[in-house]
Amino acid sequence: MSETPAMMAEVSQENGQAGLPKNMVPDPGWFDGDWMKFEDWWRRIQLFLKSNRVIKTNDRITAILARLRGGVMGIYAQKKLNELDKELETQNWDDFVKEIKMTFSNKSKAADAEWKIKMFKQKKRNTVDFIIEFEALAIKADTDELHTIFLLKKNAR
Repeated sequence: MSETPAMMAEVSQENGQAGLPKNMVPDPGWFDGDWMKFEDWWRRIQLFLKSNRVIKTNDRITAILARLRGGVMGIYAQKKLNELDKELETQNWDDFVKEIKMTFSNKSKAADAEWKIKMFKQKKRNTVDFIIEFEALAIKADTDELHTIFLLKKNAR
């Protein structure tokens, strides 16, 4: 039985040959439009693109569109693919990220985080733990820096 090029590449990567380390970030899988899973899937796709050194904007967008499937997701992917085919220039990555987040992220999550950050108190919590959780809430709530500082001063001990 002869080995295919894919099989040989897989073997050489497993042996640490070809000068490339074996990719430690797994494929993020499909995104089927479940808003509750978007944030986690988005983080996984970002890590996957970074670890596989997918740098060009159109390549990044294509890799993401290839992992969208089913109903609305399939329609969205086809619409964006048609846009990519029509445009002569590379799409803007920041615009794409903004669009996909606005379209598929959990809209109530930011509102929930905003409410939580306003009510969040340090109490007897370790300072480092408080800061880490506070920063995570501030990112989810999408508060501006000035408001974040105000809330931090207000909510710390």
